Amino acid sequence: MIITAGEALVDLVPHAVPGGGPMNTAVACARLGAPTAFLGAVSTDEHGDAIWAHLEASGVDLRLTQRRDEATCRAEVIGDPPTFHFHGDGTADRFVEMPDPDLLGGGPHLLHGGTLGIFREPGASVLAEIAETIDGIVSFDPNVRPQIIGPLGRRHWDPWFDRWVAACSLFRGSDDDFAWIWPDRDPADCAGELLDRGVAAVLVTASSSVITITAEGSATVAVDRVPVADTVGAGDSFCGGVLAQLWERGIHTPGALATVALAEWRDIVAFAVNVAGITVQRVGADPPRRDEL
Repeated sequence: MIITAGEALVDLVPHAVPGGGPMNTAVACARLGAPTAFLGAVSTDEHGDAIWAHLEASGVDLRLTQRRDEATCRAEVIGDPPTFHFHGDGTADRFVEMPDPDLLGGGPHLLHGGTLGIFREPGASVLAEIAETIDGIVSFDPNVRPQIIGPLGRRHWDPWFDRWVAACSLFRGSDDDFAWIWPDRDPADCAGELLDRGVAAVLVTASSSVITITAEGSATVAVDRVPVADTVGAGDSFCGGVLAQLWERGIHTPGALATVALAEWRDIVAFAVNVAGITVQRVGADPPRRDEL
């Protein structure tokens, strides 16, 4: 099963729509036909009810999804490319607890995490422990949000980033992520460092192309221009496309991931680019279903 772990929130675009990087990726995976669960905490307020209904309608398994009485985190989305202003102090998503171990059994799984959940305590410790111990592939998308990391500082964020890098086999970052994490360095050099640290595949996404970097070398897939309504959820949908393809192709373990040839990565990435290309033609994070591709 694919398990996405982290926050669920509402994006104000300007009306409230369900969002949050890991939740968007869960929706994308499930709509593409992959067995998918969301591991996170969802509020019992009206926004939380809307998130729950959205996950359920998309076919996401909710056995790992917890309900909390705290309010839902809200993200004001401004401009395109979007900037995010978060209202998330003491919100439900921060308080995810360790699930019943039986619900995490039966692997191997594809675990995906990133964005806010990786560094906001107390839930960050829970998610990092799961990433470090789960049977299967760990996929990591830092999906950097400088507006919320800033007040905490890199000294807080970097150790959480390092824990997830140490646990992951698959790393996806946008060109903006790479520029923020490693200022003034070429993404290809940074990808080489990630490979040296044990990552099997690095995906560098930009508006015009996606570069896949593995021990075999690198491969580039061009991104076709499409009419853009907004870019919220584009990267999350891309990750969902990649994960759904890995699951469908039977690539469920770190060892299997390490043997994927660049030619196959081109096909996987092209599929994911198509998924993201449909998402950006809609307002809000609204990934396509398989029959829309």
